[in-house]
Amino acid sequence: MFLLAWALMLAFLPAPAAAQNRPGAAITQMRLEQSDDGVYLSAAVQFELPSLVEEVLDKGIAIYFVAEAEMYQERWYWTDRKVAQVTRHMRLAYQPLTRRWRLNVSPVPITGAAGFGISLNQNFDSLGDALEAIKRIGRLRMGDAAEIGDDPLHQVTFRFRLDTSQLPRPFQIGVVGQADWNISTERTARLALEKQR
Repeated sequence: MFLLAWALMLAFLPAPAAAQNRPGAAITQMRLEQSDDGVYLSAAVQFELPSLVEEVLDKGIAIYFVAEAEMYQERWYWTDRKVAQVTRHMRLAYQPLTRRWRLNVSPVPITGAAGFGISLNQNFDSLGDALEAIKRIGRLRMGDAAEIGDDPLHQVTFRFRLDTSQLPRPFQIGVVGQADWNISTERTARLALEKQR
């Protein structure tokens, strides 16, 4: 009798949160190009924004994403040598007065004294359009071709994450241990350098 009651109770409990069934972030594309003014990395990231994060955005609180890339020169006689490193910071915020989404993109963190001084600003009519711009990481400048070297293949590590350290302090405390705030992915690949025509 006890086991039957226990089984019935378990049957009526709510299902686990959707966040546990939500697929994680993934890097779907990486491409290395050489043009006249340098070597660039482009990448595509796929992720779903959890409803909890959307609620925070709707309240006018900005969220931050970081894309990082490192390039290594392989050496058989020693550890690989890092030849390039680049970071892109992205701040996404909802503007209630204009009912538009604003995306700020900068090579340095968009906080404190740095402010929005050296950032590119874009406005979007919908959250979906803004997220598509975030998911397409275009033309991260890795450096000059002379610095990179002329190897046919280059080892590149690309990382993408939601940066919770830049949220307001009360939210930083609240997100600890919550899977909804864990949007991150990393991929390492040997990429051929494509010359732009």
